[in-house]
Amino acid sequence: MRLFFLHLLGCVSFTTCSQTQNGYFATRHLWYQVPGTDFNQALAFGNGRLGGVIQGSDTERIILNEHSVWSGTFQDRINNASLAGFREVRELLVAGNVTDAGKVTLRDMSAIPVTNRAYSVTNDLYLDFGHSAGNWSNYQRWLDTLQGNTGVSYEYDNVTYTREIIANAPVGVVAIRLTASKESSLSVEVSMFRERGIIVHEADVKSRTIIQDIGGSAAGSIAFTSGLRLVANKGSSITSNGTSLKVSNASTVDLFYDTETEFTWSAAEKYRAVVLTKLQNAEIVGFDALKTQAICDHSSLMGRVSLDLGTPGDASSLPTNTRLSNFKADPDADNNLVALLFQFGRHLLISSARSTENGLGVPPNLQGLWNDRYSPPWGGKYTVNINLEMNYWPAEITNLVETLDPLWDLMHRSRDRGKDVAKRMYGCPGYVSHHNLDLWGDSAPHDNGTQWTMWPMSNLWLSTHMMEHYRFSGDKDFLRHQAWDLFYDAATFLDCYLFEFEGFTSSGPSCSPENAYLIPQGSRIYNSQEAVDISPTMDTSLLYEFYNNLLKIASILNVSVVEDSILSKAAKLRDRLRPHRIGGFGQIQEWRHDYIEVEPAHRHLSHLWDLFPGTRLTPLINQTLADAARVSLERRLAAGGAGTGWSRVWTAACFARLLDGDATLDHIRILLQKHAMMNLFNDIENWSVFQIDSNLGMVAAVAEMFLQSHAGVIHLLPALPSGFTSGSVSGLVARGGFIVSIVWANSKLVEAEILSRLGSTLDIRLADGTGFKVNGRLAGQTNTIPGGAYTITPA
Repeated sequence: MRLFFLHLLGCVSFTTCSQTQNGYFATRHLWYQVPGTDFNQALAFGNGRLGGVIQGSDTERIILNEHSVWSGTFQDRINNASLAGFREVRELLVAGNVTDAGKVTLRDMSAIPVTNRAYSVTNDLYLDFGHSAGNWSNYQRWLDTLQGNTGVSYEYDNVTYTREIIANAPVGVVAIRLTASKESSLSVEVSMFRERGIIVHEADVKSRTIIQDIGGSAAGSIAFTSGLRLVANKGSSITSNGTSLKVSNASTVDLFYDTETEFTWSAAEKYRAVVLTKLQNAEIVGFDALKTQAICDHSSLMGRVSLDLGTPGDASSLPTNTRLSNFKADPDADNNLVALLFQFGRHLLISSARSTENGLGVPPNLQGLWNDRYSPPWGGKYTVNINLEMNYWPAEITNLVETLDPLWDLMHRSRDRGKDVAKRMYGCPGYVSHHNLDLWGDSAPHDNGTQWTMWPMSNLWLSTHMMEHYRFSGDKDFLRHQAWDLFYDAATFLDCYLFEFEGFTSSGPSCSPENAYLIPQGSRIYNSQEAVDISPTMDTSLLYEFYNNLLKIASILNVSVVEDSILSKAAKLRDRLRPHRIGGFGQIQEWRHDYIEVEPAHRHLSHLWDLFPGTRLTPLINQTLADAARVSLERRLAAGGAGTGWSRVWTAACFARLLDGDATLDHIRILLQKHAMMNLFNDIENWSVFQIDSNLGMVAAVAEMFLQSHAGVIHLLPALPSGFTSGSVSGLVARGGFIVSIVWANSKLVEAEILSRLGSTLDIRLADGTGFKVNGRLAGQTNTIPGGAYTITPA
C-alpha cells in the first residue's frame, strides 16, 4: 500500500500506471498528435475563477472565461400575481382540477421576465506566429490533469516551438510561456478579441499591456476589465497597431492575463486597477515561480486520490483521440481510459471551483467555467433540479472539499433572494428557491412550463450537501456558522407552506422535475398531459431527508427543539409524509397516484432520489424498495432512457447503489462511447453541446463501485464489476472521516488501509459479506483513534 498516505502530502508528482515512451501516463495525461479545431477539441485549464481552452492551432485561439461574466445584474422577476395565484392553484389541485391548476400556475406564478441571467464568454486571445500547420512536424499537445498545465510543441523550419499555459489560483492570473529552441526565432502577434460592449481597447508598447474595458447596454454582460501583460527576452522588439502587440526576434515570450468584474468590485476604476496590479505582480513573480506555485497548488488536490484499473497491453500508450475511438469498439482493452476520465473530471472540478475569502464564490455552472458563446445552451445557468447537485457529487468522496465554498456562497445568496420570493409569492417567512439559479442567487421560478417552472424544493436538495459535508468531515463549526441559518430559514418557510391533504403532510403546487403524466380515466379531461400536482415522490423524499437533517443538526448543536415554534413541529411533519408507494408494474411511483408517464424514457430519475444520492431505497436499508427501484430503472432503460450524459451518469450511480457493478460499468462505458468528445468534455445528447455535469457526476459513480458509506458501514468494493478484475484506488473518503485505500486482485479484496481522521467507530463490510480482519485480528466494529491507521484483510 505504498500510495496510501501520499494524499497527505502537499505537492505531489506520482502516478500508479506505467509511463509511456513519450512521457505520458495513461490515467493522467490527455495528449494528441493533431491540433484542435474548435471548442470541443480544445484543452481545458482553470484556477477556479479564470480559465479557458487552448486549441493548439497554427494561429492559436485561446477562449478565456471569468466565472462572474454573466449577462447582467440582478433583476427582480417576482410576478405580483403570484400570491393570489398560489392560493388559487392549491384550491384547484385539492379539488382535483389539475388542468386548470397548471394554466393558472403559468399565468400567475411564472416570473416576469421568465428567465434569469445567463453565463457569457469573456475574451478570445489570438496568437499569430505566421506558421502554417501544413509545414510543421512532430506535433503534440497535452493536458496534465495532475499538475493542471497544458501545452503544445512542434517543429517548424528546424526550430522547436512550445506553448504552455498555467492558471495560478493563489496569484489569480493565467500565465502563458511561448518559446523557440533557436535564438531570436520567435515572432508573434498577440491580440484580444470580444464582439460586444467594448468601451476601451488599447495596446501600449511602453507598458507592454493590452486592456479591454467592457460595459454598456450592448455588452450583453456585466461590466468588466480584461488585461494582458507581455514580457519578452532582451534583444527582441515590441510594436503595436493600437489594439495588439507584436513581438519580433524573441526566444521566450511570457503573457499574463486577468479579468475583474463589477460582481466583485464596486466601481470600474477599482476593478481596472486590480487587473493592472495583478499583471504587475505576475510579471515581478515571473512565469517559472507562477508555474511552480500553480502546479503545487493543483497537484496537492489532485494527488489525494489515485486510481489504477490495470489496463492490459499497450492500449493506453496511444493518443487520447485514438484511445477514445478504440474504446468504442473494444472497451475491455482500455480500462484505464475510465480512470483517465475519472481524473479529468476531478481536474475540471478543481479548475472551476475554488474557495474565496469574500463570500462571492461562483460554483461551476452547466458548462463549469468553459464557454465560447454569448448565449450558451440553457444559458449556462445553475439548474438545481439535478445538474448543479451532480457537479458536486465527487467533492466529498474524492477529497476535494476546497471546491465546496463557492456552492455555500451561492446558497447564501439564494437564501437572501429567496426570502423575498417566499414572502411575495407564497405569503410565507423563511426562504425558497425553484429549479434554476443564476450568479446573483435569483430564486424566482424560471421558464414557463408546468414540467419545470413550479418546483419549490431546490433549496432542500442543496441543503443535503451541507449535511453530507458534516457526515464526511465532522465539522460542527460548519454546521453552526454556515448551515444552521439556511436550514432554519427553509424550515420556517415549510412550516407556513406545507399543508395537510388526505391525512398526509403535503406540498404543492409542485412537479416531478421535467416529467409529465396523463390524467387518468374518470377525470374531467381524460388523457390530457399535465405536470403540476400535490406531493410528487421527489418532494416527499427531499422533505423527509430535510427534516431528518434539521433535527440531527439541532441535536448536534444542542438547540432546543421543544421550545421552538418551528422545530417542535418538525418530527410530526416528517412522520406524516407519504411513504414510498409501489406501482402496478412493481416500480417506485413517481407521483402520489400511479399515473402513466408521458415519457417512459424520461431523463430525470426524480422518484429514485432516495436511491442516489439518498439512501432509503438502497439494499442495505430496504431490500423491497430497492427491488422496486430496480424495476423503475429497467423500465426507463427499456423505453430508451438515459439519453443525456447526466442521465446516464445518474443511472450508473443508481446501479452502483443497487450493488450491480456490471450494470454500473456498462453505463460508464456507454457514457464514454456516446458522449465523450475529442477533448473528453461530454456532450449532453449527441449534439456536440458541452455540459459538465456528466463529467463530474461520473467521478462519483465510479468511486461508488469501490467504496460506499451511506448505510452506516464502510462497504469495500460494493459494486466491483467483473471487468475490473485487478486494480487499486487510494485516498477516497468515507463518512465518519475515514480515508480509504484499496487493492484488489482476481475480483477479491487483497488489502485495504483506512486512516481515521476523527476517531469514529469503524464498521466494515466486504463486498460479498465475508469475514475480515482489522490489523490482523477478527473484528466487528472497531473503536478508532484520530490519526490511527487500520489494515483490512480477508479473514
